[in-house]
Formats: sequence, C-alpha cells, structure tokens
Amino acid sequence: MTEEVAAATTQVVMGSSFWIATAIFLIAYAVIVSEKIHKTIVAVFGAGVMLILKILEQHEAFHVEEFGIDWNVIFLLISMMVIINLMRPTGVFEYIAVKSAKLGKGEPFRILVIFAIVTAVLSALLDNVTTVLLIVPVTILIADALQVDALPYLISCALASNIGGTATLIGDPPNIMIASKAQLSFMDFIYHLSPIVIIIMVFYVFAIKLIWGKKLKTKEELKTRIMSMEENEAIKDPVMLKKSLFVLAIVLTGFIFHGVLHFQPATVALFGAGLLLLLSKTHEPHHILAEVEWPTIFFFMGLFIIIGGVVKVGLIKWMSVQVLELTQGNMFATSMVVMWFSAFASAFIDNIPYVATMNPLIVDMAKQLWPDLSGTQLLHHADLMPLWWSLALGACLGGNGTAIGASANVIVVGMSEKLGKRISFGKFMLYGMPIMVMTVLVATVYVWLRYYVLKI
Repeated sequence: MTEEVAAATTQVVMGSSFWIATAIFLIAYAVIVSEKIHKTIVAVFGAGVMLILKILEQHEAFHVEEFGIDWNVIFLLISMMVIINLMRPTGVFEYIAVKSAKLGKGEPFRILVIFAIVTAVLSALLDNVTTVLLIVPVTILIADALQVDALPYLISCALASNIGGTATLIGDPPNIMIASKAQLSFMDFIYHLSPIVIIIMVFYVFAIKLIWGKKLKTKEELKTRIMSMEENEAIKDPVMLKKSLFVLAIVLTGFIFHGVLHFQPATVALFGAGLLLLLSKTHEPHHILAEVEWPTIFFFMGLFIIIGGVVKVGLIKWMSVQVLELTQGNMFATSMVVMWFSAFASAFIDNIPYVATMNPLIVDMAKQLWPDLSGTQLLHHADLMPLWWSLALGACLGGNGTAIGASANVIVVGMSEKLGKRISFGKFMLYGMPIMVMTVLVATVYVWLRYYVLKI
C-alpha cells in the first residue's frame, strides 16, 4: 500500500461526512437485520437521509454510475417479474410439480429429490425468489397428499433454489448486481459457475438423503393417489402458455448472446416483458404491474443510494485497504477471505445488501492494486476475476445458512406459516447451516483448483 493511499484514507476518515454516512449505513443495516421495521422502509428512509444531508447529491443518486442506482438491476428485476406474472395463471408451474411427483412414482424421498432438482433448474432460468413463490404452495399440496411432513420439502426447496440460482446471471439477485458492477455477461456465469453448481447439487442430494432419506415413508394407497393426479388439468390457458414459452425462449436466447449483441440484460428482459404484454392482449395491465414486487424494487433503489453515500465518503476504500493489509496482497488469500466472509455474513445479513457493499469494495481494491487500468481492463483483470466468482459463490450459497440469509428463504418461511406449516429460525438453521458449510467447502476446492492450480 502506497503512502499516498494511506494518507488519502486517513484524510477521508477524519471528515465529518464520513462519520455521518457510516452511521446511516450501520444503523440501516442494524435495523434491517433486527426485522423490527420492514427493510424497504429502512432503505428508502436511509436513502432520503443521505440525500437530504447532501452526502450524496440527487443527480449522483440518479445519474452517476459510480454512486447511484443501478438501473440495469432494477429494470431486469421488474421485467422478469412482469414475464412471470403473465406466465403464472397458465398453470405451467402446477403442471411441472404434478409431473415431477408422478415421475417419482409417489415415493416421498424420490419426489423430494426431483423437486429439489426442478427447483434448482427453474431458479437458474427464472430466479430463486420467483421459483419458490410458485413451487411452495404445490409442494405443500403434494406433501399433504402423501401424508408426510412438509418441512423437508419446504426447507429443501429454499436451499435448492439458492444453489440453483447461483448458476446464472439472473438466478439470484446478488449475481445480477455482481454482473452489472463487473460488466460480466450471462455466458460468463454459465462458464464459471454452472459447472460447480452441478457438482454441488450432487453433494446436496447425498446430504438430503442422509438427513431425510429414512424419515419419509408413506402408504401404498397414497402413492396411488399421486399417480392418479392428472397434470394436464393444471394447464388453464394453453394459448397463453405457448406465447409465454415463446417469449421466454427469446429472452433466454437474448441473455446468452447479449454480450455479442451489445445489449444489457435489462434491455433484453424489458423487450420480452413488453412483447408478452402485447401478445397477452391485456387491455388493462394494472393487475399485472400491481403484482410486481414493488417493495423489493424500492428496497434495491434505497440500498443503492445508501451504499453510494458510503462509497463517496471513502468508507469502502478504507475497508478495502484493511482487507488488502490482512491478506498482504495475496490474491488467493483474498479470494478465500471474500468467499468465507461472504458466506457467513450472508447467512445472517440478507445477501442483497451485503453484495451491494462488497461490489464497490472489490472495485476499490482493484484500483489500488492496478491504478493504471480502468474500465473492463481493470474489472476483468485475470487476478481479479476469481474474486468476483468467490463473492458470487460465498454470497449465494451463504444465504442458505439461516432463514433470513436470502430472500427466497424469507419467502418460503413466510408462505409456509400462512399455509399452516411454521418453520422456526432454529429449525431452518439446524438443516441450512451444515449444508451451507458443505457447499462452500466444495466451492472452495473448485476455486482453488480452477483458478490457482489449473488457471483456466
């Protein structure tokens, strides 16, 4: 670390704006973690305080990429929510669930494994939050039909959604944020993260067999009831289903080639949402737009502004200096610190605000290590890339540690309680934490082998 960097950091720390912004940031985090006030309210109010105190100017919050709202993330989320809201009434997700149950021949554990794989795949293609919203009600229906405890199915659904969501750019909100900050493409995530997610899913299936394999038993007549279910009856609107699948195929193709076409993922998703709205012949789109998870969208926007404030005053720079001092500039050690710290931090803090903090920290570390580089030359430096993948793996897999670690977990627990299947914080952690540690260990070996031994 140069004397100039040290001096600049010290100068920033002494400023009053630094302490005010840091206080807003820490208080907002503490209240979000406490869950005493809804996280969206906290984020929006915290953003308002940042702006009213002029720690961040309004034009910086809305128009400056370094400090402001990441509109690529916002419009990608909104557009995908619109597409899924138009697909939901077709009954395609109920069809998939019933078909999966029948594929398992009514055997409770076999169905658990199939549901876990289906959830992981859907989470990679759609996103984990949307997937659990669609899968949980049907999961409970199947568990009740088999007269088995729904808890293994519900917890497995949450854990599998976070594992599967790790595989792609759109699968988990932290990945969307990392991709936007690091200027990574959809295929970058497929190439670097999908292989390890497939390996992790194999370990995951063995883990759930050890945990629940012998506990899930049912009667033969109940298996027969499952096999007699007619999946085709779940399809309510075949015409709209065909249109939805057509548009979804266009969007996924656009994601795959967006780097070649020079389109941002948000552009592809927004086009898809507009096209499906047009094809749906929805004269009044109010109900479709009303079903967008606006609290989540405003949470992101408020969070971006709060993080922008602490980036501007230098807190993130100070944090990056501490990490570099700890690891003495050794990039493998830095990768491991980032992954494991991300995993445990994301287990107890929602991984979305955590990644929003870490993204600029990694960029700032890169600026200090390679001050002569900028743009994609800096962000895609060969020594920096493993840090992005370590952050993604740590944050996404770490979310499995507790019931509040990822948005998908919060939704599963909340929906389960509404449907009369309460999952306590301790019960979720009892299953989630060991699986989280196991998956991060597998990811650690992968990062070490791929980027530091084989260097591919």
